[in-house]
Amino acid sequence: MPSEKKISSASDCISFMQAGCELKKVRPNSRIYNRFFTLDPDLQALRWEPSKKDLDKAKLDISAIKEIRLGKNTETFRNNGLADQISEDCALSVIHGENYESLDLVANSADVANIWVSGLRYLVSRSKQPLDLMENSHNTPRFAWLKAVFEAADVDGNGIMLEDTAVELIKKLNPTLKESKIRLKFKEIQKSKEKLTTRVTKEEFCEAFSELCTRPEVYFLLVQISKNKEYLDANDLMLFLEAEQGVTHITEEMCLDIIRRYELSEEGRLKGFLAIDGFTQYLLSSECDIFDPEHKKIVQDMTQPLSHYYINASHNTYLIEDQLRGPADINGYVRALKMSCRSIELDVCDGPDNEPIICNRNNMTSPLAFRNVVEVINKLAFFASEYPLILCLGNHCSVQQQKVVVQHMKRIFGNKLYTEAPLSSEAYLPSPEKLKMKIIVKGKKLPCGQDVLEGEVTDEDEEAEISRRLSEDFSREPKLIWLCKELSDLVSLCKSIQYKDFETSMKSQNYWEMCSFSEAEASRIANEYPEDFVNYNKKFLSRVYPSAMRIDSSNLNPQDFWNCGCQIVAMNYQTPGPMMDLHTGWFLQNGGCGYVLRPSVMRDEVSYFSANTKGIVPGVSPQVLHVKIISGQNFPKPKGACAKGDVIDPYVCIEIHGIPADCTEQRTKTVQQNSDNPIFDESFEFQINLPELAMIRFVVLDDDYIGDEFIGQYTIPLECLQPGYRHIPLRSFVGDIMEHVTLFVHIAITNRSGGGKAQKRSLSVRIGKKAREYTMLRNTGLKIIDDIFKLAVHPLREATDMRENMQNAMVSVKELCGLPPIASLKQCILTLSSRLVSSDNAPSVALCMKDTFPYLEPLGTVPDVQKKVLAAYDLMIQESRVLIETADTTHDKIVQCQKAGMEFHEELHNLGTKEGLKGRKLSKAIESFAWNITVLKGQGDLLKNAKNEALENMKQIQLACLSCGLSKAGSGQADAKAKRCLEAIQEKDTGDENGRL
Repeated sequence: MPSEKKISSASDCISFMQAGCELKKVRPNSRIYNRFFTLDPDLQALRWEPSKKDLDKAKLDISAIKEIRLGKNTETFRNNGLADQISEDCALSVIHGENYESLDLVANSADVANIWVSGLRYLVSRSKQPLDLMENSHNTPRFAWLKAVFEAADVDGNGIMLEDTAVELIKKLNPTLKESKIRLKFKEIQKSKEKLTTRVTKEEFCEAFSELCTRPEVYFLLVQISKNKEYLDANDLMLFLEAEQGVTHITEEMCLDIIRRYELSEEGRLKGFLAIDGFTQYLLSSECDIFDPEHKKIVQDMTQPLSHYYINASHNTYLIEDQLRGPADINGYVRALKMSCRSIELDVCDGPDNEPIICNRNNMTSPLAFRNVVEVINKLAFFASEYPLILCLGNHCSVQQQKVVVQHMKRIFGNKLYTEAPLSSEAYLPSPEKLKMKIIVKGKKLPCGQDVLEGEVTDEDEEAEISRRLSEDFSREPKLIWLCKELSDLVSLCKSIQYKDFETSMKSQNYWEMCSFSEAEASRIANEYPEDFVNYNKKFLSRVYPSAMRIDSSNLNPQDFWNCGCQIVAMNYQTPGPMMDLHTGWFLQNGGCGYVLRPSVMRDEVSYFSANTKGIVPGVSPQVLHVKIISGQNFPKPKGACAKGDVIDPYVCIEIHGIPADCTEQRTKTVQQNSDNPIFDESFEFQINLPELAMIRFVVLDDDYIGDEFIGQYTIPLECLQPGYRHIPLRSFVGDIMEHVTLFVHIAITNRSGGGKAQKRSLSVRIGKKAREYTMLRNTGLKIIDDIFKLAVHPLREATDMRENMQNAMVSVKELCGLPPIASLKQCILTLSSRLVSSDNAPSVALCMKDTFPYLEPLGTVPDVQKKVLAAYDLMIQESRVLIETADTTHDKIVQCQKAGMEFHEELHNLGTKEGLKGRKLSKAIESFAWNITVLKGQGDLLKNAKNEALENMKQIQLACLSCGLSKAGSGQADAKAKRCLEAIQEKDTGDENGRL
């Protein structure tokens, strides 16, 4: 069967539009009509039928078109009652006439919408010059490069080559293509020309390569960002990297360097332009990876107490199979340590010849010599991370062999072993920074103050829980085991104790003592006392291990316990699957060092956080994650699929993991029978209430499966996502990166503007103050404290109003520019500058710096429709100015209330007792106090961040105006003044950072 012809050039778009297709026409009154649209043969007008108008009126001249927008970015779409049912990726608008009227259309697929948008943009940009390029698509730089490649391989110089040679040549240029697909393409081309020979000409080679190797979605992107050329110059690339990819401090020289490294044609490298093949290579390179390279380094504060970090932990590290029959294997330790695991487990038993062994106590057939295991640990302890390694010691040895255990550890680990006694003057554990290159032993300790050589201690860890569960008498006392002083002395910072309840722990537990919780017990506590669990974990380490019922070594969901602040959630590394994907993905951040700092709301001594919160977390700004799944590349057939052809029907699931309020899942449509380059083109939005704890998992599945549907996945913390167009390298079921298997996506993260849900209605509906949500303070019932908190009510409202007014003003500008909320202000200025140009190409507005703020002043008459945009722009500058100039004062008031409140922190119990509060009422008062302190700290931080964002926006707007030529023409003084103002903004920025904000 001939394959469907793909779009690989502007002429393909033009041909498609001339043949015509059905599009839905959307009217402002919410009515939708089906119409057949075509492009005139002479490329001068767009026509549609049927129509009640005369034939001459049911058309739109290409010369009248001002701009073409992809997506629902006009008033008609925003106010249409049916807008929610229209896919963002299938919508397009043609803006025409002096009043910027819109012809709003919906295509039946995103692909068709892209063809019309690219084709029309191409025609509009070329309307001032003859369309000779249409005829001469064979004169493009790409064809010149392909001809040179062909000629170099054509040793005889006859202009033809054997099909086998041509196939090899294309395979060399694009290793991901299947040979059968290349041969089929040559057969199609030869059949269309009714050729009998199988020899390939230069033109046929170029045609086959273009059709096989042009990814239409990348072609549409190239045309869009190159202002409708078929290549990018350094300036286009610079704007793309700044406005779309979020890259800062980019220079023209850096862009030329990218072009030199990725452009395939000699001509392109010399002249400084990037054609479709080089651009595709660049997008696939590690430079466009979805994972932010900053997070491949240590970026978090490593000087906080150990209890403030999530710690990468392994369960029964010596097992590589199930829990019952699995033999002990040294590779369990090798794998875990190479994956930055920082908490490993050793179950030690008596072995022959007075040599302790490590083994699965259910299967003693293949024990490991304890000494050998310690040597491997010593060799690899700091191979992947220099931060402390915790050894969870399960001691089942006689006193005699315990002494051998101590000898081996002291001899092999030497001064890496951390045995310093904890200081009772301290209140928290030391930091990972302080414990660098140290090995910490977790285990039992003899009672303090007893000067004995050995004694009995309780065995209340995992082993004991399993034996209690298996015995009839579940309530029996924990059994006692003998412990020698030498082994007891090796334990310093991680002394194992039994958990009773939070009240007992908070009164009598020392910071160097830690509890282990079974999965069932930790789940019960997490559901019944989520706030107490978080508060407990601020000071003490908690270890959670999988249920004894998981004899198949399956894994618990670590997120459930991370949400409560549990640091050491032990995973069965040998069992791949979604839970291990989450664990591996989470610990990729912070340089993959095995330690991840918890959100501040879970660390601050006085703060309120419950994992079961249903919505906004006090003091945390919710974000909206916008994901567009564009296409897939080279999907393999599922590994365990039963016998069937190589054909798959892929679809993509996007899962959000985090606090329960954030957990959700959405999926794309299924693409039938396409594994090479399925096009999905679907957009999704997710509201994230606690971004610091959120992860996103992309899973590709086969809809037409027998036996196994899994194709690939990738899991990444939200904080590590890079914005813009990115390729995701998919991992196999066991977690290996699959070569050339990728998912092409667009990512954007925005603030949730205007209170309520992510906005879809018109401006007038949204900006009303009545609908605004304010984070409320709670009444503690303690008058002296409530009077202090009342003073913060007005500054808190002011802070929220300033932030949201600025956000709303920015959204208004974006909407009037015809851009989606995810667009940057730089993109707004680029769009504005193209509109604000008079017929002789002179700008009709100029950048005017007033008190270091970038205002736009009209230079003559400006059309009414553009006056509306300029008014919105002025409002945005004004709201930003209000925020920048008054944020400090409001911030100070909030901080003063927070400090005044904190002075009563130690006195809360006494004050409550005086007011007659006890039991549940007293606990409620303390909880409300913590809530209020969290709100004040959080809202203060949000205001500080909003001010910094506003300063950065002013800087970006000014730079964009300068690069778009909107500074006053011929005024060197104006340029110099603008640059001085830019320096003033930068000084204000750094000065404030060093000062109060």
